[in-house]
Amino acid sequence: MDQDCLFCQIVDGQLPSRTVYEDETTLAFLDVNPLAPGHTLVVPKNHCHRVQDCDAALAGDLFATVADIAPAIEAAVDAPATTIAVNNGEAAGQEVPHAHVHVVPRWDDDGAGPIHGLFAERPDLDEDGLDEIEADVRNRL
Repeated sequence: MDQDCLFCQIVDGQLPSRTVYEDETTLAFLDVNPLAPGHTLVVPKNHCHRVQDCDAALAGDLFATVADIAPAIEAAVDAPATTIAVNNGEAAGQEVPHAHVHVVPRWDDDGAGPIHGLFAERPDLDEDGLDEIEADVRNRL
């Protein structure tokens, strides 16, 4: 636990939350600044700054919880879908340095659009560029 971490303080019960789910390794609670009714954050109870800082078992637990609660959130607010997203690092918009997954209910007419709408410009990659990135990622694993 990181005593300075907002989410660690919620996990520890030092700060209140509207908890919708809890198990041995994860906690899910309503976002205090929701993008939509039912917007929920799922966090690992152990402090991990980013998803890749969690061990594989904990990361698996985190996403298993997301898979379990998404249908319940959709049903609770009568949403036909959810956007499930992670801002993984400050450059990606992560505001709280504790790994967390957003489960945001979505409706056809909500105006938010798909995740592809986040990027005004897309890279123009040819086959060689894609091959190079593919090989580089594979070599780093």
